[in-house]
Amino acid sequence: MIILGIDPGLAIIGYGVIEYKNSRFRTLDYGAITTPAGMDVVDRLQMIYNGMNQLFKMYDIDEVSIEELFFNKNVTTAITVAQARGVILLSCVENNKAVYEYTPLQVKQGVCGYGRADKVQVQRMITSFLNLKAVPKPDDVADALAIAICHAHSNKVGKTLDKFLKK
Repeated sequence: MIILGIDPGLAIIGYGVIEYKNSRFRTLDYGAITTPAGMDVVDRLQMIYNGMNQLFKMYDIDEVSIEELFFNKNVTTAITVAQARGVILLSCVENNKAVYEYTPLQVKQGVCGYGRADKVQVQRMITSFLNLKAVPKPDDVADALAIAICHAHSNKVGKTLDKFLKK
């Protein structure tokens, strides 16, 4: 199974593409879709949409795992990230990909076996699981890989968003 992990954002959208087969991981690609600050939000959303569609063209992705949004205080940031997440989900649906969402606690549990693991612990585990020489940067990319690993380990316990797929 080829899994695309997504850490949504407006400025940086981390992604990780992994293959999970016979309980083993193989890293296919990872990186970030970035949009410049100061650019109109609509244009940034279009860049995200186009970047997602490019990933679907490059890889035969079976399922997408995405982090569920969680915000404490900054409502403005929450709204723009939610808009970006909506564009990401639209791209998934239009490309007929099953989508599963996971909370940060579920991701930490799925990668480290402990839901309160810190960022460094999660990064060490993804580096180990994927046999990487270094922790991917920026953190959004490492987070996206963690989300993909979580999905591989989850037996699809994340909330599915695939009810909108074209059957």
